[in-house]
Amino acid sequence: MGLLLVAVPVLLVLWLIVWPIVVAVFTTFQVDTPKGPAWSLESYSFFFTDGFSLGNLWVTIWTTAVTTVIVIAVALPIALYLRFSNGKLAAYIQSIALFPLFVPSILLAFALIRTIGPNGMLDTLLNAAHLPKIRSPYLTPWGPVIGLTWDNLPLTLLIVLSGLANVSTASVEAARDVGAGSLSILWHIILPRIANSLLVAASFIVLGLFSAFTLPYLLGPAAPEMMGPFMQRTFIDVNNPTEATTQAMITFLFCAVFAVFYVRSVASSQRRRG
Repeated sequence: MGLLLVAVPVLLVLWLIVWPIVVAVFTTFQVDTPKGPAWSLESYSFFFTDGFSLGNLWVTIWTTAVTTVIVIAVALPIALYLRFSNGKLAAYIQSIALFPLFVPSILLAFALIRTIGPNGMLDTLLNAAHLPKIRSPYLTPWGPVIGLTWDNLPLTLLIVLSGLANVSTASVEAARDVGAGSLSILWHIILPRIANSLLVAASFIVLGLFSAFTLPYLLGPAAPEMMGPFMQRTFIDVNNPTEATTQAMITFLFCAVFAVFYVRSVASSQRRRG
């Protein structure tokens, strides 16, 4: 009975998701010839020899790495404060940190444009204070970094907080009683117990950033651009589905590496609990 209950959704997934993916992957290894379709690596060869494509891939990797480091560096101190603090101030900070979770990406993008864009609120405040203007990160590689950091902070904070729930207050107090400093407690007690949570958070960030579209499209430069907008332009503007699918496959291979780390982390956690 259990197998019958899951058979329908599993078949729908196979039909609507897995099968189209398999067909799309095979199309990337085919090329049209006078004698009909033939197997070829031409689309992959073009990608790895095209400077524009490699530039877009490098910008995606750079944006992903920088954003991941910034998000974890910002989320970890906030999570530590929320875990070991009580009172109204901690509740207010948590509410503010989780607020972006309920804001659609397109609204966030236009809010950032009105804030950090040319002649935006930041420029207006600097002008009112008779201070020089700063170069706007809008339409530069740093524009998506700012937007994606804001967008990924709430989920990362929740994941780190769930990991910190495994850190008992008694162990921290015991370490303080024997003279351990804050850095020693963080390095020897807290970080080892939340290492899996940090790895899971980093995996989710990387997987989300490689497939990001709205924020890189609206906040980033036209060239080079991240893989999300690049695939959309290739598929619609250039009308080249094969190359767009090839770009998607290469993006998937990069994401698969972090997916393996995520699966291994979850499996190891379950084994320890068992």
